[in-house]
Parts: sequence; C-alpha cells; structure tokens
Amino acid sequence: MCESPSVDAVMAAERAASFTKRSIKSDAKRAGLELALSMLDLTTLEGKDSPEKVRALCRKAITPDANDPGLPSCAAVCVYPALVKTALKSLAGSGVKVASVATGFPSGQYPLEIRLEDVRRAVGDGADEIDMVINRGAFLAGRYREVADEISLVKEACDDAHLKVILEAGELETLDNVRRASDLAIRAMNEAGGAHGHFIKTSTGKIQPAATMPVTLVMLEAIRDWFLETGQVVGMKPAGGIRTAKQALHYLVMVKETLGGLMTSASQAGGSDGSGEHCPWLTPDFFRFGASTLANDVLRQLAWLKRGVYMAPHDFSEA
Repeated sequence: MCESPSVDAVMAAERAASFTKRSIKSDAKRAGLELALSMLDLTTLEGKDSPEKVRALCRKAITPDANDPGLPSCAAVCVYPALVKTALKSLAGSGVKVASVATGFPSGQYPLEIRLEDVRRAVGDGADEIDMVINRGAFLAGRYREVADEISLVKEACDDAHLKVILEAGELETLDNVRRASDLAIRAMNEAGGAHGHFIKTSTGKIQPAATMPVTLVMLEAIRDWFLETGQVVGMKPAGGIRTAKQALHYLVMVKETLGGLMTSASQAGGSDGSGEHCPWLTPDFFRFGASTLANDVLRQLAWLKRGVYMAPHDFSEA
C-alpha cells in the first residue's frame, strides 16, 4: 500500500473550526438548507425496526414536509438488509435511493464469507447502495493488505450498487489513521474496477465520536488528492452526531472551500468549474449526510425562513 501523508492535528482542528465562522444569510441560507435536505440519507438502524417504521421513514424521505411540497426529497433511506424489500416497495418511482448497511454492521467482525453474503442478499433484494464497515481490528493491527482486499471483494459483490466504505473514525484513534484508512479505501475500490462515484464515510453512528469536522476535513483532503491524481470523483458521507441545520451548513462550507475549485472542465463528472452547483461534491451524487435527527431541524429552519415563525419539534414527524 502507498504511504499516506501525515496530518497536523492542530492545524486540521483550526482549519475545520474556521468553516464555522462564515456568515450565510437569506437566499443563500435557504438554498444551503434545501441542498442539505436533498443530501440526507434518512436512517433507521435499531433492533426494534419494523416494516411500518421503514414505510413511515420512506414517506418522509419522499415528502419531508407535507406543508411545503416544493421542498426536495431526501437522497436515500438507509436500513438493515432485512428491510430492503420494504423500502424498495415504498420508494418505487420516487427517485429516492435504497441504502443498506452490510458486512456485519456495525462491528465488521463476522467471517468474510458471511459479510460478503450480507452484501449479495441486500443487492439481490434491490439495494441501490451498500454501506460497509471495514475491519478496524485488522487495520489497527497493521494488516492493511487484508483490509484492502476485503474492500475490493465487497465492491465486487455490490455489482451495480454504489459502495460507501465506513471507516468508523472514532475507533481509528488518530487523524493519521483516518487519512491512511481513507487512502486505503479509495485505492481498494479502484483496484476493484474504479473508485469514481463510490463513497468513503466517517462512521456507523454507533460509536462516539462519530462525524467531526476535523475527521471530515482529513477525508475530504484524501478525496481531493485522489481527484488530482486520477480525475475520479469519490463521494463523502459524514454520519453520526450532525443534528442541527447550522452544523450541516458548516459542513457544506467545508466541502465548497476544500473541493469547490477542483473542476476544470464540463467533462469531469458533469461539472464545468469549481463554483456553486457545478462542484460535483455539492450534489447528492457525491455528498451525503447520514442522519436520523437532522432532517427536522433543517425543516424547522426552512419553515422559519418562509413564515418567520419557529415550528415546534413535534410539528414534524419523527419518521
């Protein structure tokens, strides 16, 4: 495996904090909130999940706020493999994707063949996207080739489904490890047929800390360097711990200022330059939020911008 650059943790933290100081107002704020809404993977990953809960989540993903039908739908609904068929039926014709966790989520500690069968079943049931977890024990033990080979095998098992590789950054201990795992995941996907259009993801949401701005910045920089090396656009998904609309806007600022200047021609992933909507990472195709509580705060802020009155949290459905 190639060597990854070391990370200055202090500078990463300072740079990440700088993105929270940008002022976003009026029309730009509404546009940013609607963009964040369109990037949401509405997620339910609990032991008590049921078909009815998933159906309710799918209804919310299609129409996040029944009082404002002009709002965009969410990007995807993320569920356990056993509920993929339920989600697929509920989302039929909506354009909202079905994402499924797999590979022994969240531990990733099952035998490899079981993890691969987990993927094959979810894809066979209709999942558009697979969120896999890496074997953090193997990674921390320095068995990088083993981890890379497993990612490649999972990507092959995905067939035409898009893959999101979850690093579980909260267990990787250092930003140097986050950078190494990001580079490893991207290169492993590329070895299995190309990394373009696939994702790296911060966390399962089951371990704290989950998504943080320094971790996400380090991962975005790995994506940037891969693009500069190959021209391939790899997606990014921070997941876990992003609960407020204000936080979501901070992440979008970070994406814009880290990746927004990279596009140089219209032939690159549908972009024409590095500004605004032409940055591919400022679309749901290449950036997602993994969240279960973020949606309602975004909806509250959008309602306030439209009506000048804050809605109560209970004015929006939990699913």
